[in-house]
Amino acid sequence: MPSVVADSSVLIHLAAIGRLSLLRDFYEKIWIPPTVWKEVVEEGYGRPGAREVEVAFYRGWIEVVAPANQPLVELLKRDLDAGEAEVIALGLEREDSLILLDESEGRRAAERYGLRKTGTIGILMRAKREGKISSLQAELDALRRQMFRIDEQLYEQVLRVMGEGESG
Repeated sequence: MPSVVADSSVLIHLAAIGRLSLLRDFYEKIWIPPTVWKEVVEEGYGRPGAREVEVAFYRGWIEVVAPANQPLVELLKRDLDAGEAEVIALGLEREDSLILLDESEGRRAAERYGLRKTGTIGILMRAKREGKISSLQAELDALRRQMFRIDEQLYEQVLRVMGEGESG
């Protein structure tokens, strides 16, 4: 099973719509770097994701793991925020890893390093394919109400691909 490393955004967005448990359903363990823990649990106290991630940590399916290659983290932080930099560095340290992140700059950096990636929308698409959610559109609309930014064209394309669009 691949190592799965998550950035803050995926944890926060899935928790905001009550779907953080999808990560537990799909992956045995999720690793988050210390900066992600700090952003979500400590600085995010009282906001979506904080309590859910803390509970998952105490239940053992989310683990805080620091990347060993700090020079790489510092290099990545020139173009990315600290959480994304640590996620990519940690992903590179683990063979066959999958990283979970939403921001386009972080996704582009992951591609440059050859890392496999998915994000909130990809997790929800998988949940729809596997019958864990009944309506992708309902989940995406819930995300949008939580201020999740999704391009209208992408929104429509994803729904169409999953058989929920106007021509699907």
